[in-house]
Amino acid sequence: MVISLFYITLYMIALGYGGYQPNIATFGADQFDERNPREKQSKQAFFSYFYLALNLGSLFSNTVLDYFEDEGMWALGFWASAASAFAGLVLFLGGTAKYRHFRSNGNPITRFSQVIVAASKKWRVETPENEGVLYEGSDESSKTAGRKMLHTHGFKFLDKAALITSKEIDNEKESNRNTWRLCPISQVEEVKCILRLLPIWLCTIVYSVVFTQMASIFVEQGDAMKTTIGNFRVPAASMSSFDIMSVAVMIFLYRRVLDPLVKKFKKIKGEAQGITLLQRMGFGLVVAVMAMLSAGLVECYRLKYAKKDCTQCQGSSSLSILWQIPQYSLIGASEVFIYVGQLEFFNEQAPDGLKSFGSALCMTSISLGNYVSSLLVSVVMKFSTTDNMSGWITGNLNNGHLDRFYFLLAGLTILDLVAYIACAKWYNGIKHGEMIQEVKEEDKSEV
Repeated sequence: MVISLFYITLYMIALGYGGYQPNIATFGADQFDERNPREKQSKQAFFSYFYLALNLGSLFSNTVLDYFEDEGMWALGFWASAASAFAGLVLFLGGTAKYRHFRSNGNPITRFSQVIVAASKKWRVETPENEGVLYEGSDESSKTAGRKMLHTHGFKFLDKAALITSKEIDNEKESNRNTWRLCPISQVEEVKCILRLLPIWLCTIVYSVVFTQMASIFVEQGDAMKTTIGNFRVPAASMSSFDIMSVAVMIFLYRRVLDPLVKKFKKIKGEAQGITLLQRMGFGLVVAVMAMLSAGLVECYRLKYAKKDCTQCQGSSSLSILWQIPQYSLIGASEVFIYVGQLEFFNEQAPDGLKSFGSALCMTSISLGNYVSSLLVSVVMKFSTTDNMSGWITGNLNNGHLDRFYFLLAGLTILDLVAYIACAKWYNGIKHGEMIQEVKEEDKSEV
């Protein structure tokens, strides 16, 4: 009974996290009007400070709560977490009267599926060269679907969903239109945008595998090091506080120093734009490689200073746990480039009707990273375990080769970086100034 209750609790936490996390990012971004230059600039800063708030919120749990839980006071940790969640709910509801609200565009999965089904039903119909014959939709339908988008080339099969056949001619009235047979071209372009985003999204999953190690193998590595500084014992899990501090510092450096410097340099060369979001995420992958190399080198030295004759003790290495600071700090820096850039990129490139779907892709990347990490560990253990060797990752890390696993992750991230560069060069994203029309003022309401 207790075990069942424990798993139910875990799934409830996952359900709640998956419910609010992608929506709160989109909802927060909706509070800024892109047509207002000042608010557009504030919107770009929002994602950085949103991610900073997430990290600062976890700083308490990664320091004070970690210490109490390390002493066995788990109930205190759960009660403190429950109180924090309640306080967050009260603060969120307190601003209800001031929030901007947008008209709902319907279920994004339904809108996506309608285009696929409509195009499949007309797979034998030849796509015309003249894009003017494609169904534009009425003003009423565009009002509920967000801003209209112009037709783009690529994924021509999906254009069949906007072809008007003899059956659609008989049902000329908008009220009679079968949404599973005929879709406006703007809705078709929404699906095209998502399909163009998928290769970029797939490349971020490997980074999430790297990020996942911070909460798992990094902690095991820290427990196998010297965790005492004088008379004080440092909980290995609390080392993630250096990741949080790195995120805070890097967000400030990026927004106040790095990005302005790049803009000035590019302005001299005649380019108006600073670091693009795709370049930002690519640099994050480079930093992730550096983090894995740093972790691998630390593990090599940890093994060097380990007591080889100790077969049961974990903390047998005389190398201080503080040597883990660089790898945690590099992971934090890479988060600012990848996860913050990813949030902003998917929100900017996702069409109006699928904004929350774009934010959900970021969260899905992290979730899949955990699954891929577990699969990778299983595969590595299967192929690294022999009659003479117990594998790279063992219960007693002194008998394994965790450093090789870190170097493997660094190699996989390099391959992922190569694939990412290819996808980034292929990517032809939505041009908000050219491809979509302005939103009508009455489409936005404030409550």
